[in-house]
Amino acid sequence: METKELSILVIGAGAVGGITAALLKKDGYNVEIVSKYPEYATLISEQGIEVTGACGNVNAKIPAYASVGEVKGKKDLILHATKATDMIEAAESVKSLLKDEGYVISMQNGICIDDMALVLGRNRLIGCITGWGATMDSHGKLTMTSTGDFVIGYPDRAPDDFLQSVGEVLSTVVPVKLTDNFMGHLYAKLIINSCITSLGAICGLYLGRMLSIKKVRKIFIEIIREAVLIADKLNIRIEVFGDKLNFYKFLSGNNIIADLRRHLFIMVIGFKYRKLKSSSLQSVERGKLTEIDYLNGYIVKNADRFHLEVPVNRAVVNIIHEIEQGKRKISFNNFSDPIFDRFNN
Repeated sequence: METKELSILVIGAGAVGGITAALLKKDGYNVEIVSKYPEYATLISEQGIEVTGACGNVNAKIPAYASVGEVKGKKDLILHATKATDMIEAAESVKSLLKDEGYVISMQNGICIDDMALVLGRNRLIGCITGWGATMDSHGKLTMTSTGDFVIGYPDRAPDDFLQSVGEVLSTVVPVKLTDNFMGHLYAKLIINSCITSLGAICGLYLGRMLSIKKVRKIFIEIIREAVLIADKLNIRIEVFGDKLNFYKFLSGNNIIADLRRHLFIMVIGFKYRKLKSSSLQSVERGKLTEIDYLNGYIVKNADRFHLEVPVNRAVVNIIHEIEQGKRKISFNNFSDPIFDRFNN
């Protein structure tokens, strides 16, 4: 089958899902989209999604629905682009829409693919890591804030001809890399989000200011140490993140020079992305739940399986849950919690 003949449904009309759907539609693909907001679905159908930024200017009218129940016909590909917090419900809703040889593409932050597999089956899933930036300025107005790529792969097997076809489809949006170690790539991104996104939600600081503080950098390093410990137990070989950060080399060495190297590396990240605002911070500021259970929470859950201690990741999860519940405020003072005392010097 030619890729243009594939029937595609995008679940989630946020920044990533909306931009992906608009660029696929512009290139002539048979794509539809579901937004849980009826007025937004109507806007997409009648006026279209307007995309600006790194991909240029695009406006695409796309058949849009306010619920999966309105969608007609089964699909070859379902791009699952909801937040992790909505993932299970959305996965349950699309099972009946998938063709016998179709696949769901998981585009969530964090490691959601294990839970999604419980609903859809692991052999019906393709993982997709989004390596480009996007934001929703308002309903129907989306911006691709930075270029990058997609990394796609099956959870447990090597790429095949069908995955090549999926890569061809998604290359309409950004370049695509196929991998036979998808979980290694996904875990690498989980570590970065568990440091940057989660710590930002705790303290409320932009990345540059946050990583200029030595105590935060020490916490950052310890999150990585604990995460690598769990990856080893899960037999996950963590890939180099962004072609620059090799987590194994980053943690190597126990002397002053090695520690200085780690701190300098983090400070460079902070300077380069100094105006970055944590996506989890933006969520809690809007009164929404974060994806913490699929970030640091994934590390904690698997640590419990192996009866291992990951006190820093556990503290991060607990603090963010308390912020979500209104029991704490977003504040740098959260790093005064006794669990972080060992990072004061």
